[in-house]
Amino acid sequence: MAPAEDIVQLQNIKKHYAGGFWGGQQQTLRAVDGVSLSIRAGETLGLVGESGCGKSTVGQLASLLLPATDGTLVYNGKDITGLSGPRARSMRRHMQYVFQDPYTSLNPRLRIGELLEEPLKINRLGDSRERKRQVDDMLLRIGLDPSYARHYTHQLSGGQRQRIGIARSLMLKPEFLVLDEPVSALDVSVQSQILNLLKDLQRELNLTYLFISHDLNVVHYMSDRVAVMYLGKIVEIAEVEDLYANPLHPYTKALVSAIPSENRREKRERIILKGDMPSPLDIPKGCAFQTRCVHAHERCSTEAPVLTGIREGHFVSCHLYT
Repeated sequence: MAPAEDIVQLQNIKKHYAGGFWGGQQQTLRAVDGVSLSIRAGETLGLVGESGCGKSTVGQLASLLLPATDGTLVYNGKDITGLSGPRARSMRRHMQYVFQDPYTSLNPRLRIGELLEEPLKINRLGDSRERKRQVDDMLLRIGLDPSYARHYTHQLSGGQRQRIGIARSLMLKPEFLVLDEPVSALDVSVQSQILNLLKDLQRELNLTYLFISHDLNVVHYMSDRVAVMYLGKIVEIAEVEDLYANPLHPYTKALVSAIPSENRREKRERIILKGDMPSPLDIPKGCAFQTRCVHAHERCSTEAPVLTGIREGHFVSCHLYT
């Protein structure tokens, strides 16, 4: 079977923000600092890392919600970097974003039916009868009765609101979804329902996901491949089972060591990282992870490592392997 083609490609994407002045020089916040990722059609690519590492910014760049400072964004083989205005709005029909908190991302003044119909109205798709039919069909698809179209978001549970957030993102029949911590605000029992719904929708609609989360168990369940991010850069990427069983980067090893073992008798060595993640306003020269790495040596303080293939499908950015 031939490998799936890439539907989304980020090529050395950067997102920098101008900061204040310190010591007579203007500081620059490097939220994303040269990320290259390819997402295959029909797969789920998990993106993990600590808060503040730039995961959500990557998702917003990949879905045209933010303009890139530098780099290239390719969608289905077409360079869409820098699109704006009507052309960007037209392209966003193919790529949608599901936010962490649906209560704040959905307009509380609109009924559920109006929320789901709004994207169709904005894009002038169908008449009122056709739009209502599509709303009812979508509610059934996400496991809710069409009568929910008359409700407001405050009348729904957290899980139901997230279902509506997912449904709204699907109204324009996109191919690519960025799922930004879609279950982190939900109870554990509800999380499993939403995750299974996302898997079912992916299979039925042939969707491609960029799944952003800090929960490694959730990422393991959802993903085909996983990319690990630290201070605006990708430090490791591999097939999900390979990365969890054989992590290479010291940062990835620390993250994986924190996952509770399913076997209570199995003793897993916990790797505790020293210190805090540096500020993206003041990223260390050389390897950004050197201030917390027990393996850091002289080369790490002067030369930034490059993401390098170590074995088939497994890439790591670390001097230990070069």
